This record gives sequence, structure tokens and C-alpha cells, in this order.
Amino acid sequence: MLITNIKYLINVKEENALLRGSALADLPILENAFLKIEDEKIQDYGLMLDLKEDDFKHEIYDVKQASILPTWCDSHTHLVFAATRENEFVDKIKGLSYADIAAKGGGILNSAKLLNETSEEILLAQAQHRLNELMQLGTGAIEIKSGYGLSVEGELKMLRVIQQLKQQNKIPIKATLLGAHAFPEKYITNRKAYIDLIINEMLPLISQEKLADYIDVFCEVGFFTQEETEQICLAGIEYGLKPKIHANQLNNSGGVQAGVKCNAISVDHLETIDEEEIQLLSNHSSPIATLLPNCSFFLRMQYPPARKLIENNTAIALASDFNPGSAPSGNMNFVLSLACIQMKMLPQEAINAATINGAFAMEVQDEVGSITKGKRANLIFTKSIPSINFLPYNFGTSFIDRVMLNGSFI
Repeated sequence: MLITNIKYLINVKEENALLRGSALADLPILENAFLKIEDEKIQDYGLMLDLKEDDFKHEIYDVKQASILPTWCDSHTHLVFAATRENEFVDKIKGLSYADIAAKGGGILNSAKLLNETSEEILLAQAQHRLNELMQLGTGAIEIKSGYGLSVEGELKMLRVIQQLKQQNKIPIKATLLGAHAFPEKYITNRKAYIDLIINEMLPLISQEKLADYIDVFCEVGFFTQEETEQICLAGIEYGLKPKIHANQLNNSGGVQAGVKCNAISVDHLETIDEEEIQLLSNHSSPIATLLPNCSFFLRMQYPPARKLIENNTAIALASDFNPGSAPSGNMNFVLSLACIQMKMLPQEAINAATINGAFAMEVQDEVGSITKGKRANLIFTKSIPSINFLPYNFGTSFIDRVMLNGSFI
């Protein structure tokens, strides 16, 4: 296919590079461009004035001054869950805190109870329906965590659902073991026993069935300490799982320090972060800081200090944190707007963070994340837009006309 008359071809890159600091604002754009697709991949691109007569022997799709950008790479989601939690939403409106809801049996433990009562078949059907909706909203690569099982059987069930999603969908999907999401009720007074369960029972079975790519821990006051986080991550590494860490959502929990020490791919959340931790993330070998503004929006919490992180040379990714309790939306278009409106990221920075840096945060940068020769033709076709600034600015209405995955429109 030859796609012609593209107003803006956004995020055109010759090579892959994780973007840090000021480089995050570098968003190459071709105006009045063409794009060639062959065998489900990007074959070539350039300016319309450089097209040759032979090029028009392809199937031609004239987009008539619409724009094209790579699909979103959502590197932090909890897409597999048994039921929504809108009753807790009302509790929050009435003034209950995240901790209050958890204390009365809500939150993660509520999701775990419901998940363990739901069959694998139903979980798969629900998750596939959600994923279909997200792909229509422009998501072309996604990471999905377990963490609502909190038992050997429940965590395996979730990861098997994710494995089936990998098999029946044509986008990159990464699976993360988040058995250390919370302590189940029966282990609250015996934390060591649950950690032993994760290390000695979950990990061997998950490794045997090749069910996960990453291991994650909710490093937070009242959940897992920095020491426990490091212990679990290092055990995961022994089984070939790379760490990702829920870090500093509610408190300075030591999650950043654990992420650096364990060579984590990313540390995610960072709503609460101090100068020392920001400096730790400024190093070129440090983890990617994955920011989740949907969560701050829904819980009415402070947003991560994106500008300060960028000014200190941190690599930033944006993700949705789609989950039933604290971010019940996987719409990456809204994430883009929140990043600009609430965290003062430039549109160029936000687009890069939600595409190429998001791809790096789940190690699929060779497949997706930019308009690059040889990458999958996973593309968002916009309606007519006056500029790229319009994408986050127009937060209330979808700017997406069509979505292409692997060279075919969905």
C-alpha cells in the first residue's frame, strides 16, 4: 500500500533511542508526506514531491491531508480483572481514602476475591473485550500485569489469560507477574510466608510454563518494604524475569532505590519523589520513569513532577495504569492530554513518552513506537488536525479516524 497526501507524518526516526531530558522534545515530523507498507511493515516514507511514477503502481490510499502517528505503547496496565469497582468510586466521593477502602475489604483484596471466584474463560472474554476497545483507541502494544490473584492458582490463572491474549492478538503484549501486589488476608500477620510462596511456589511454576516476561512489586508503606521488594525482584531475576516496580505512589517508599539496585526496566508512579531519588533516575543506566497521570486524576492525588524529571535528564514513559480501582480507563489519548495539562509536558514530549519511550519500557522498541523502516505498520490515522498541539488540546473529542495494526485497518 502507498499512503499519500499525509499532512503530518509524526515521529519519523531512522534509529531507535531511548529519549532522556531535553531529547524528549525531539519529535521529527514530515509534512506533505507519503508512507509505503509492505508485508505488514513500514517499507519507506518521504515527501510527496519525491514520489516517482513507479511508486503509483502500489495500491494507493489517499488520506487527503489527514495525519499519521505510531500507535500508543501502553507499558503499565492491569487489564485482566473480574469486575469493576464503581461502589468504591462513590466511597471516594464521600471522602474515604485509598487506605480506608482497603481497610474495610475493598481495593486490591476485593479484586482478588472476585478474580479467584471467576473462571479463566470469563476472564479471557472480558479482557479481550477491553483490549479490543483499547486497540480502537490507538493502543498498538501493551503490558499486562497479574496481581489480582494473590494465590498460586489465581496468579497462574491471570497469567494464562494474558498468554492467550498474546496468542490471539496481533500486537506486542508483555506479561508481568505482580504476585506482590498486596498481602492476602490470611498472610497479613505472616508476611514472610507469603513472600516465600511467591518465591518458592509461584516463580518455579511460572518459569516452567513461560508465563511472564517481568516481575513487579508494589513497594509502598503498608504493602511491601524496600527490602522485601529487592528480595522478590532478585528472586525473579534468577528465573529470567526482569523487574518493574510500583514505586512511590503514596509515600517515599524506597521503590526508586530498589529499582536502581535491581536494574529494573522501569519504576512506575512516582507521585511522591524527592531530590535524591530524582538524581538517582538522572543516570543513563537508571530505570525509565513511567508516569501514570490517569491514577492521579482519578484519585485526586498530586501528579508526578514530570518537568523536574525531564530537567534532570530522566527517561520518561507515559502509561494508562488501566485497572478497576484507581484508573478505570485505558484511553491513552486522555493520558496524553493529562500529561500536558496537569504535568506541563510539551505535546512533543508527551507523544514521545507514549510511543517510543513506552516501547522501550516493555522492550518492543524494535517492533513499534516510531515511524521507522522495518517496524510494524501499527498506525493511528487522525481526522484533519491543524497541528500536533491539537492532539492533547482537544481532550474531549476523539481525533482518531482509523487505526491500522500490522498493515491492516481494524
